[in-house]
Amino acid sequence: MQKKKTLVVGASLKPERYSHMAVLRLQQHHYPVIAYGFEEGKIGATPITTAFPNDTDIHSVTLYLNPKRQEAYYDAILQLKPKRIIFNPGTENEVFKKLAEQHGIVTKEACTLVMLSVGNY
Repeated sequence: MQKKKTLVVGASLKPERYSHMAVLRLQQHHYPVIAYGFEEGKIGATPITTAFPNDTDIHSVTLYLNPKRQEAYYDAILQLKPKRIIFNPGTENEVFKKLAEQHGIVTKEACTLVMLSVGNY
């Protein structure tokens, strides 16, 4: 079975951040992961890129940016044509959710870490 390539938007070098934990947990579950953040570095084996990716084979985008900061990324994320966008706690955004759904993208308000731990990622 093909693993769902995931883009983590808002990846942080700080180990206490949930985005950092999500990148590590995705790696542990052998999901291909791209970490996009504001500071270059590495989370485990995954480099953090500060250039927004343009991969066309991204299955899931998991958000770790508050709704106001998400606005700058609406178009870039929609152009990736992911199958799903996960709005982690604190990132819920009704405007972006509706926009994504209009583009045929499934949206989910959930915690990536919990989804991975219970096996419904």
